[in-house]
Amino acid sequence: MKHIMFDIDTNWSRYEHVTDSGILNQFFKEEHIESRERISEHIKRAFLSIIQTRIENNPVFEIPGARQFISNLKEMDDVVISLATGGWYESAILKLESAGIDTSNIPIASANDHYSRIEIMKIAEKRAVREEKVSFTYFGDGCWDLKACKELGVNFVLVGNKLEHNQSIMNFKKPREILKYIGL
Repeated sequence: MKHIMFDIDTNWSRYEHVTDSGILNQFFKEEHIESRERISEHIKRAFLSIIQTRIENNPVFEIPGARQFISNLKEMDDVVISLATGGWYESAILKLESAGIDTSNIPIASANDHYSRIEIMKIAEKRAVREEKVSFTYFGDGCWDLKACKELGVNFVLVGNKLEHNQSIMNFKKPREILKYIGL
């Protein structure tokens, strides 16, 4: 088999859809690459292998307090949790497991489901609440997260300091403050 190297621009803000599948789709269009499905699978396998090796050498750590915060939310009767990630499902699971985050009984939507972050968020919501319409809060760290939340009219809580936002946290160590942002 012939080995091909791709140089993908890591300036994520230039991509229309900042998800693993969205970036790859745009790259293929820009480079006029055919046989996308076959090449996508090769790239995905290589990417997952790199992630696995990195995690083995440098485990992923939870954002302080995240594991307990999620556990507490799972115990609440009036709260439903789902995860929406722009990453591929397999890489998200590798990272979450490395960080010790228990994803059992939490629906997950990812770049495996759609290339658009907005659609991924809609899928995550639908998997969590089925037909019922509820208000929800999205925790994210990128400008693409904020943009998607604005487009959907979703409450957004910024995690970290990559952006400025009126609802922001550096970690999950102050659950009362965070629950206020959620409306609980």
